[in-house]
This record gives sequence, C-alpha cells and structure tokens, in this order.
Amino acid sequence: MPLSQAAERTRLHTRKITVSGYRRADGLYDVEAQLIDTKTYRLPNEDRGTIEAGEPLHGMWLRMTLDETMCIVSCEAATDHGPYAVCPQAAPNFARLAGLTIGRGFLKEAAGRVGGVAGCTHLRELLQQMATTALQTIGPARAKHELSRARQPSGEELDRRISRHFGGPTQLLNTCLAYAADGPVVKRRWPHLFEGERSGG
Repeated sequence: MPLSQAAERTRLHTRKITVSGYRRADGLYDVEAQLIDTKTYRLPNEDRGTIEAGEPLHGMWLRMTLDETMCIVSCEAATDHGPYAVCPQAAPNFARLAGLTIGRGFLKEAAGRVGGVAGCTHLRELLQQMATTALQTIGPARAKHELSRARQPSGEELDRRISRHFGGPTQLLNTCLAYAADGPVVKRRWPHLFEGERSGG
C-alpha cells in the first residue's frame, strides 16, 4: 500500500543506501554498503569547484567481512566523493573495527574506534544498517546450513533456529509490531508467551 498523495513539492536531495550480504567461498561473510547523496541543483564547493545536479556530494563504500559468530574479521572503507578534499583520509581508520562482534553494545564500541575526528559521519551512519544486514544474512544462512545437512528444513524448524540465533523468543518479544506479546505471530509461534485474549474455553 503506497503512502497518501503528497503535497505539490520539488525534490531537492536524494540519499541512496544499498546494503547487501554475501556468503563467500571461504565460508566467511561480506556485508557491503554504498551511500550516495545527490542534489537536484548545482552546488558551489570550495574544494571541488561546482558539484553539478545529480553528481554525488557524498559517495562512500564500506565492507565488513565477518565469521559465523558475527565477529568482524576485516573492514574496508572508500570515499569516492566527499565535500572536502580531506574526506577520503578517514576511510582507512575503519579497519579498526576488526575484532569487534556485532551484538549488544556494538555501535558504542565502534564509536570508540572510529568516532569523532577518527572517522566519517556518513560512513558511521552505515554501521547500524550493516549490523542489521549482517544479522539477517548470517543467522538464517547458518540455520539453513545446519538443518540442510540432515534434510530439507521445514519453515517452522528454520524459524526456531533463527529465533535462537537472535537470543530466543524472549529477546525478540516486543521488539517490533510483529513480535508484540499480544499479537498473532507470538500467539502462533510462542503461545506460552502470548499475552492477548485467548479464544475458546
């Protein structure tokens, strides 16, 4: 269902973020992100002269390589476009994220390594989306791989494995609308945790 009809308006700025998760041939995983900001008008810029309409104001890449435990094995960043000539110098510092594990407290730990003048605001903004993509990539892939060694998993078995990867049902409960304690998904998947009205006598 689309949004309601918008008021008459003129587009000024577009940010495009693409994040993809990959399983590598060596058994590790890559999560790769690209961020591009563009304007619909020419923008004077002291370091670049004039940034034309549609030309990237920001154009950045970030790739994390992770193992199955969600530990970052390596991290690489690149800045193709920035508003200042100095911007690309922050990219190599993102290698400092190696050794961190994606999970509780990850963003705080990452900020300790690439926060402030050590990093780049726009590359840091990608970290939360990349962490979520890593969870969506590695957890289900690992669960499917473990189950498929014996047989084709059912949807219910796969859901159970994925839930366990995220810490179990109690960790997922009330984290979003779908996992509301009084909602239909919880009633179906974890009836012992369901807090809504129960039908029948």
